[in-house]
Amino acid sequence: MKRMSMTTIIVIAMLLGIGAGATAHALIHDTVQQQHVAHYLSIGSTVFLRLIKMIIAPLVFSTLVVGIGHMSDAASVGRVGAKAMIWFVVASLFSLSLGLVLVNLFGPGIGMHRFQGTQIAPSAPSGMSLDGFIDHIVPDSVFRAMTNNEILQIVVFSVFFGIACASMPEKARVIMEWTESLSRIILKVTGYVMLLAPVAVFCAMSATITTNGLRVLVNYGKFMGEFYIALFLLWCALIGAAYLILGRPARRLISLMREPFLLAFSTASSEAAYPLMLDQLSRFPISRRISSFVLPLGYSFNLDGTMMYCTFASIFIAQAYDITLSWSTQIVMLLTLMLTSKGVAGIPRASLVVITATLSQFKLPEEGVLLILGVDTFLDMGRSATNVVGNSLATAVVAKWEGQLPEQPAQPATD
Repeated sequence: MKRMSMTTIIVIAMLLGIGAGATAHALIHDTVQQQHVAHYLSIGSTVFLRLIKMIIAPLVFSTLVVGIGHMSDAASVGRVGAKAMIWFVVASLFSLSLGLVLVNLFGPGIGMHRFQGTQIAPSAPSGMSLDGFIDHIVPDSVFRAMTNNEILQIVVFSVFFGIACASMPEKARVIMEWTESLSRIILKVTGYVMLLAPVAVFCAMSATITTNGLRVLVNYGKFMGEFYIALFLLWCALIGAAYLILGRPARRLISLMREPFLLAFSTASSEAAYPLMLDQLSRFPISRRISSFVLPLGYSFNLDGTMMYCTFASIFIAQAYDITLSWSTQIVMLLTLMLTSKGVAGIPRASLVVITATLSQFKLPEEGVLLILGVDTFLDMGRSATNVVGNSLATAVVAKWEGQLPEQPAQPATD
């Protein structure tokens, strides 16, 4: 018998959780008793959440240092690397900003009225100041930052550490090998933790519906529908940029990317579409010297769909807990996500790790990530497909800027 995929198991767990929660809500009429039952049901999801927090610090450090440390390859094609990074930064800011604007416009979490447990008061996040931001971003001790899961401080240290390793590749070779091994081990640990996701989904869904009833599913449907509307607008913007920069060849690029797009959507994995993307880009044609460098870089620094989801989901959680965030705080959150979303390619359910770290950074209820856990697998399909669109466009744009795109593409490039 074929083993069921994790996606199928999560969907089954979600449906069982909905059934269990609806039964408990129907049988227990006292609100206080419902909350007690929900508390015990949520123990499994609490364990999962704590395990997620456990891996954040080593995961961010190892993946960022490995990604930046290997940027020594960019020295040989420095101009290409610089142009790629400029595009990645612009595309990332646009994706994050579009998600931020649309989630405030749609308000998918408004009306959920989630109970906030032992978290800091709702007013805490809106009091973010410049001094407080500097305190959070500049570490005085990397060990204290890792102990307290101060994600921005870990990012700052990792960036400096990675740049230093890249500047002295021979002397840093042993350190880079050790860090890469650490990265692989932590990714393996992350995979083990994610095996508990179905249990967490069952517990989270049953606890939520026990206290709120089936009416809460309307909010989930609203959240999913509005996120896909946001993704559609992002696709339109990216395709528009392709026509603006590439001209008529953009139509051929879109045609070639159709198959990788569908593969990423159906498997909920942009990594699964990588080999096919590389082959299709060579048919555009784009030189392998360009695509083999820009595309892997994009998988670490240009995950447009993932970044939009991170802002969308983070603000959705704040809305669900009736927490009002000022625009200044939301902009700081956007810039934080701009940093913390880098280097997470290949991590199972990477966005959940990034969102959990962001909630902790801004003193938002960390258990809020459990609200999106049940529907995350459906949204991951759209995110992954969007990452394919963004990275294929980025590769073609850099090739265009390098003057390596013919006016009438015909033959594949394999050099």
